[in-house]
Amino acid sequence: MDLKSYLEEKRRLVDSYLKGYFKTPFQPERLHSAMTYSLFAGGKRIRPILALMSYECLGGDPLKILPQASSLELIHTYSLIHDDLPAMDNDDLRRGMPTNHKVFGEAMAILAGDGLLTEAFHMLTINHGGLSTNALLNAIKDIAMRAGLSGMVAGQAQDILSEDSEPDPEALEFIHSNKTGALITASLRLGPILAESDENLLSLFTGYGERLGMVFQIVDDILDLTGSPEEMGKPSRSDEKKKKLTYPRVYGIEKSRELAGRLVEEAVELISRIGPSSEPLKEMALYLLKRSA
Repeated sequence: MDLKSYLEEKRRLVDSYLKGYFKTPFQPERLHSAMTYSLFAGGKRIRPILALMSYECLGGDPLKILPQASSLELIHTYSLIHDDLPAMDNDDLRRGMPTNHKVFGEAMAILAGDGLLTEAFHMLTINHGGLSTNALLNAIKDIAMRAGLSGMVAGQAQDILSEDSEPDPEALEFIHSNKTGALITASLRLGPILAESDENLLSLFTGYGERLGMVFQIVDDILDLTGSPEEMGKPSRSDEKKKKLTYPRVYGIEKSRELAGRLVEEAVELISRIGPSSEPLKEMALYLLKRSA
């Protein structure tokens, strides 16, 4: 399988859906512009693609869950807008472009993030493919939990609280398993939840997603030290300057790389138990380990 072509096909599906969803400006147009500015700033759509892949792995038609998968990109984009704010990471660049608050001001950036988060849950309710009401409710519950106080928001809070602190492996794991890993895990769980799979299958996707989320963050942490600003679309060594808890800071670069490799091996082993249909997900784990940005 040509993973690059596969991912590009899925990315186009998500982009097409999102562009159609937001093609008609709403009032005030400035809010619409702020929301779409960040939403269409060149993201890889990793989270929606993982959701589509998990559903397809179980024999489902990805088009059937396109609204639900695409909603994950709204949640992810809201988190980036808020993460970049002066009160948080105070970043000027995101994906090589000025951050939202630099273009639209802090107040509109906050509202753009709020709008994307709440609209994501509206998008989750759209049912074009005959999904059961129970499956949709379970998906909404799961995503709300992992995007909120039991996941991403908790991780972001601890990230801020841990700035300029001594290296702490437990705090590090809490931050990144929640701030990054929770939404990636939710993306992998979305397919089996909407397919109404049994608990054994759901646990395989959960375990795979938890490991994949940690790999994603470890690689991000390493790239912050080794990648160029051009590759990353933002200044390098920004985490180091803010004295954030990162894997290289706690374990060093080489041990961090070893940990990422072990997690990928575990993720591949887990998802392989599903059978031949898991091949794209196995390749995805290897791709995320080797990604350059």
